Amino acid sequence: MKQCGMELSDRQAEQFLQYNDLLLEWNSFMNLTAITEAEEVLQKHFADSLLPFLLPECKATEAVRNGKAASLIDIGTGAGFPGIPLKIAFPQLQITLLDSLNKRVNFLNEVIRRLELDGIQAVHGRAEDFAKPGQLRETFDFAVSRAVANMSTLSEYCLPYVRTGGCFVAYKASGFTAADSESSEYSAAAKAIRLLGGTADAVIEYSLPESGDPRCLAVIKKTAPTPKKYPRKAGLPAKEPL
Repeated sequence: MKQCGMELSDRQAEQFLQYNDLLLEWNSFMNLTAITEAEEVLQKHFADSLLPFLLPECKATEAVRNGKAASLIDIGTGAGFPGIPLKIAFPQLQITLLDSLNKRVNFLNEVIRRLELDGIQAVHGRAEDFAKPGQLRETFDFAVSRAVANMSTLSEYCLPYVRTGGCFVAYKASGFTAADSESSEYSAAAKAIRLLGGTADAVIEYSLPESGDPRCLAVIKKTAPTPKKYPRKAGLPAKEPL
C-alpha cells in the first residue's frame, strides 16, 4: 500500500494477499465482485477502502491514523469493503460488518477465520432493523458505507448507529457535489442529515493512486441523538428518501 502512503508489516501484506485469494475463490461460485484483476482489486477495493482513513485532509479519521482505538460499523459491507481492509490496516479498530445477504456473511466469516482477525464480527441483517433501541443503535464512533445509494438514504441507514460526537463517513464517486450546488446530491441530503442528528463536516475530493480514478468523501458529524422514529421500517429509506 505504498501508493497510499502506508507501510504494511509482513503479516498485513500476507493478510491482504489471503483476502484477495479468498475473494477470487468465492467469486467463482457466488457474485461478490466484478473486479477480479489483481491490480484492480488492489486499487478499486483495497486502496479505495483505506484512503479516507489515510488522507491528511480528513481530520475526522486522524485519531485512527495515530493508532487510537475506535469502534466502527460498515453498513452494506458486501464482500467486506471497506471494513476488512480497515481492520487489516488498523488492527486497533473494533469492527462490525453488516450485510443483508446471509451468503455474503458466510464469506465474511470465512475471511475473518482464515486471516485470524480479532475484534471483528459479521452480522446478518438489514440496516433498518439493527438500529433499533436495544440493538446496535448509537454505539459506534464511526459508521462507513460504500453502498450505492443516495446520500439521504445512506444517512438514514448509517447515522442512527453513530454515537453523539462520532462520524458517518460516506464513500462516494465523483460528481457527488455539483457546481450548481442546489441540485447536487449532497445539498439534497441536507434536510435528512439535520433530521437525523448530523452536521455536514467536510467533503473531500481525491483520486485513487496509480489509476487516478476520482473519488469523493462526505464526512458527517453526529451532533445530536437521532430521533427514535428513524430509521423508518425496512424499504422506506430507499423508496422514500427524507
